[in-house]
Amino acid sequence: MDRALYGPGGFFVSGPGPADHFRTSVHASPAFAAALLRLVEQVDAALGHPARLDVVDVGAGRGELLRALSAALGVAGVPARSGRSGLIPPQAGSPATPTPPAAARPPLSSGPSSAGPAPSAPVPLASRVRLTAVEKAARPGGLPERIRWVDEIPSGITGLLVATEWLDNVPLDVAVPTTADGWRHLLVDPATGAETVGEPVDPADADWLARWWPVSAAGTDGTGSTGPGFRADRSAEGSSLTARSRSGRPEPPTAVRAEIGRTRDDAWAEAVRKLDRGLALAVDYGHLRDERPIDGTLTGYRGGRQVPPVPDGSCDVTAHVAVDSVASAGAAVARCAYSLVSQREALRALGADGGRPPLSLAATDPAGYVRALAAASAVGELTDPAGLGGHWWLRQPVGVDPAVFMAR
Repeated sequence: MDRALYGPGGFFVSGPGPADHFRTSVHASPAFAAALLRLVEQVDAALGHPARLDVVDVGAGRGELLRALSAALGVAGVPARSGRSGLIPPQAGSPATPTPPAAARPPLSSGPSSAGPAPSAPVPLASRVRLTAVEKAARPGGLPERIRWVDEIPSGITGLLVATEWLDNVPLDVAVPTTADGWRHLLVDPATGAETVGEPVDPADADWLARWWPVSAAGTDGTGSTGPGFRADRSAEGSSLTARSRSGRPEPPTAVRAEIGRTRDDAWAEAVRKLDRGLALAVDYGHLRDERPIDGTLTGYRGGRQVPPVPDGSCDVTAHVAVDSVASAGAAVARCAYSLVSQREALRALGADGGRPPLSLAATDPAGYVRALAAASAVGELTDPAGLGGHWWLRQPVGVDPAVFMAR
C-alpha cells in the first residue's frame, strides 16, 4: 500500500492528483474552505492573535484547500457571510464567537481604568497567517508563492493543523482471524490483487486488534476470501467523480477481516506532537469500536469510479479510519480532551447552513437567487449525513481551552 500510494510513480505522487479521481469536501464546495476560515479565526482568537499563525494542510493534494484560503485571506481576510456562500451569520455564544477563558478576559470594573490605554487591535489575520502544504508530490505549478510546500509535517506549529481525508490513506495491514493461532496477515499480490493468508501478526498489532477490533462473528479459518477484497459500497457507474464517503449496504461478508489501524494512530500522534499550541483537526470517514465493519472497508478509486483495491499504483487504495483509536492516540500526546462529531454538526456550528434562500429573492434578483440556490445545494452535499456530512471531525486542542472548539 505504501509503495502503491507514495513510491516512485505512486498514485499520490504522480499524475494530475486526487481531484481527478474522487471528490472530497474540499472539492465539493467553496463553503468548506469558508467554514474552515472561520475555524482559523477561532484558533487565532484562542491563541491571543499571535504574531505568526500557522495553517498546515497535511495531505494537501494539489493545494486546493490552501489556494481557497489564500484567496479568501487576500481579498477580505474573512469569509462571506451571505446566503450565496451557504453560510449563516454566527450567533452569540456559538463557536464562531467564542468566549475567551477567564484568564484571558479583562477584569470587570465599575470605574475608570488605571491600567493605561486600551490595547491596540490585533494585526489583520492576512498579514500574520503562514500557509503550509504537506504532500509527497512535487509542488504544483501556479501555486501562490505565499503557500509553502514541504513533504514532512514541520515542527513548532502555532495555529491549525488540518488533515482532510489523509488518515484513510496512511498505509496499513489487513488481518484475518484463524481458529488455530489467532490473527494472521492477509497478503496481496500487487499485480492482480489476489489474496492469501500469511504469517501471524506481531505482538504490537495483536494487542491493537484485541483492544480496538473485537471479533463478533463465529470462528473462521481466514481462507474464505477469494477475491481482492473489493466491496461494492456504491455503484461504479456514471462519469462524474464519486465522493469516497458514501457507503451503501455492504454485501454479505465472505470472511471476517480487520484493518490494523496502529499506523494511523502513530501518524496522528506524531502530527499532534508537531503542534506547540493550537488545534489539530482530522476530517475523515471512519467507524467506532462497537460498529467495526465485519469484513473491512478496503477499496480503490480511479477516474471517479470505485475499483478493486489492487496496489499497483494505478488507483487510490483506501480504508475507513478507526477514529476512536486515532483520537485516543492523539489525546495521549496532547494530554487534553478531544472532540469527535460528524461533519454535519461541525459545519453547521461554523455557519454552513445549506438552507434555501428566501423565495422573495427570486423576484428581486433572479440571478442572485439561482446562485444562492446552487450554493445551498453544494452545502447540502457537505452536510448530507449519508455522504460527506457523515465524515468524522476529530478536533484535538493543544495548549488551549478545548471548550472553544466544541460544536453546539
